[in-house]
Amino acid sequence: MKRLIGVVALTALLLSLGCSEKEQSPFSKDWEVFAERFYERGRIVDTGNDDISHSEGQGYGMLFAAVAGDKMRFDEMWRWTRQTLQRSDGLFSWRYRPCPEHNSACVDDPNNATDGDILIAWALLRAAQVWDSQTYRQQAVTILNAIEDKLVVKRHNTLLLLPGEEGFMHSDHVELNLSYWVFPAFNDFYRLTGQPIWQSLQAEGEKLVRQARWGEHKLPTDWMTFSQSKLSPDNSQHTLYGYNACRIPLYLVWQDNFDASSLTPFLAFYDQEVVPATVDVKTGEMAQYSWSAGMEAVAGVVSYRAGQAPRRPAFTLGDERDYYSASLIMLSELVLLDTQR
Repeated sequence: MKRLIGVVALTALLLSLGCSEKEQSPFSKDWEVFAERFYERGRIVDTGNDDISHSEGQGYGMLFAAVAGDKMRFDEMWRWTRQTLQRSDGLFSWRYRPCPEHNSACVDDPNNATDGDILIAWALLRAAQVWDSQTYRQQAVTILNAIEDKLVVKRHNTLLLLPGEEGFMHSDHVELNLSYWVFPAFNDFYRLTGQPIWQSLQAEGEKLVRQARWGEHKLPTDWMTFSQSKLSPDNSQHTLYGYNACRIPLYLVWQDNFDASSLTPFLAFYDQEVVPATVDVKTGEMAQYSWSAGMEAVAGVVSYRAGQAPRRPAFTLGDERDYYSASLIMLSELVLLDTQR
């Protein structure tokens, strides 16, 4: 009898170990590494920017935690984000700079960043699916309603997404950042709400991406202006393609159906012996340093999804200690998980 009990116990142990191993996916393992390096008591730390936290980082962190099934950290991040960054209108102050108070008093810029708002809402929606939570779902809808009310505008018969509530609407132009248009999130928002505004933003955004082709490489800039129905790299914060715009093709291919022709300039830019981190579309001047591991991961996924790479790419965080580069690697992994091409 003792021997039988021992066999049963051993079998149960082996089964449980097998289940644990199965549940610990490569993405979940990388999330654990990411959290070890950048997660601190509910906030994601931007190690490349004086250890600040921001709505973008909270959105990415919550998204990664939801996909990895890490409910404890997800709830901690959402609690910190609500208590520290969320404004009374449902949007989020974009920047928290560490200070002795360790609370909302550390917010030194209350303006929102629209990509952060979108990412947080999307993370909540995905968490609602993972853990079957109507509460998360309703919280996502509240944020989406605020985005529609305050950040979606129409100019010259074109639907636009403001990068933030304050500072981007001018008398003769609107400033835009196309990397804030998170296309796969728009698809999910439409499925959730049935509101056609998300389909319209999707279509308008993809149209703008096709128009935003400047310089020798025909690339979009991180920031651009929209005036009289035309896009221009002039009169914006700078004329660089770089750390923001590198996300545009990633968000494009994070869909079942995408316009492959929109990827042509990006694929051509990737096809260099040494790829610079940034390029000025006006002067042609390239950064004296090469792209980050995260940017390279993005290029790998975009090339694969476009049919330009024969093998499915594989990623690891390795020794990456920069928050943003590590986030791009995690996003690239997630695209492959979601699309299963």
